[in-house]
Amino acid sequence: MSSPQRVVSTTCSNTEIVCALGLASRLVGVDNHSDYPEQVVASLPRVGPDLFVDMDRVAALKPDLVLASLTVPGHEQVIAGLEERGLPYLAPEPTRLRHVFRDIEEIAHALGVPDRGDALVSSMRESLDLDTLPSSSAAGSRPSILVEWWPKPVIVPGRESWVTDLIEAAGGVNPRGSRPVKSEPLDPDRLDELDPDAVVISWCGVPTAKYRTNVVQRRKGVQRWSAIRNGRIFPVPEAVLGRPGPRLVEGLRRLREIVREVSAPG
Repeated sequence: MSSPQRVVSTTCSNTEIVCALGLASRLVGVDNHSDYPEQVVASLPRVGPDLFVDMDRVAALKPDLVLASLTVPGHEQVIAGLEERGLPYLAPEPTRLRHVFRDIEEIAHALGVPDRGDALVSSMRESLDLDTLPSSSAAGSRPSILVEWWPKPVIVPGRESWVTDLIEAAGGVNPRGSRPVKSEPLDPDRLDELDPDAVVISWCGVPTAKYRTNVVQRRKGVQRWSAIRNGRIFPVPEAVLGRPGPRLVEGLRRLREIVREVSAPG
């Protein structure tokens, strides 16, 4: 059986994985949110936003394989539409960082380039350098890093999130990392029970230029947070933290910079 030559991606992460595998030429369509690599996606047909993929457009592109994802809440309706049309698809559902590696290898295998998948994962592992933690971690003082996926309600990652793995690899700790969930909203009446050393704004689907630290600062119940008192609110593009793909390497680099700044004496 020949490997798929016409691929449609319905999520940013899958688009980026295909390109990182050196197979950008096989993409015949992408979702409206795919924005990287810009020189690749700029000229590709669009099939709609990730939650409202136009199945007529997808079918018209005659894909050999559609790459969907169950990491996007509500994407199940996209999967149902693909099944109704009889379109072949893969729909990864990574939660932890190890699942991201697994899914990259699965996509590479489905596209007939398993060696490239192995090489990409090996390169990511080497770049992530997961065995090397900042000295502050060795001393046992791991700063608390709260990542926000959304501002209202405040939605943050729990234990079942690759971001929790990245925070730990950066030498920090997710203050909600013991919660057995992918993500969850915080109770606005109990924010004063938390005291993160830093807040990372990584709002999904919002351009980084529109991130506003004052949205965090003016919330009721956060004024006593160390992060607020010390002005430690950091914007990090959701593109490098919220997409389970190759650019998580950049996300970890940003988190390590934040941990170093928060842990610096004085």
